[in-house]
Amino acid sequence: MTRQGRIIREAKAADLDGIMPVLEAAKGIMRSDGNMNQWSDGYPSREAILADIQRKGGFVMEDFGKIVGYFAFLPSPEPTYSYIEGGEWIDDVMPYHVIHRIASYPEAHGIFSDMMDFCFDRDPNIRIDTHCDNSIMRHNIAKHGFTYCGIIYLESGDERLAYQKILTTK
Repeated sequence: MTRQGRIIREAKAADLDGIMPVLEAAKGIMRSDGNMNQWSDGYPSREAILADIQRKGGFVMEDFGKIVGYFAFLPSPEPTYSYIEGGEWIDDVMPYHVIHRIASYPEAHGIFSDMMDFCFDRDPNIRIDTHCDNSIMRHNIAKHGFTYCGIIYLESGDERLAYQKILTTK
């Protein structure tokens, strides 16, 4: 259940000018919380967001018509999840969705919870990862009952903490 006035919808290329400032605001939140290393060097780029949109996996959150959040919700397989170090996935057989590039304005509260409701309404098996310095995301992931599964490596070689949650009943 989303907050009053908030909707989640599939993003369109025409939304890019509304999405990019949200990503920049999220970078500011990360930096103010001591996370200086995640989302650097122009990531996520317009091209990355456009690729999400073209895969029909980019989503915006709007409060009363204004874009206040963005996330990617993409079907498996996720290539960087094929190898996990120091643990294992809860289930490595069932199809899953992965959530990437979660961003919002600092004044937009409840984004993570609304996103979780939206995603789990569509797939009971979700994986997510985050940078070890992203304490806000780690808090939200734990708060929503994800299980830490180990470390995955991005194509760049950077480490990410990986989590999975499977709903047993919808």
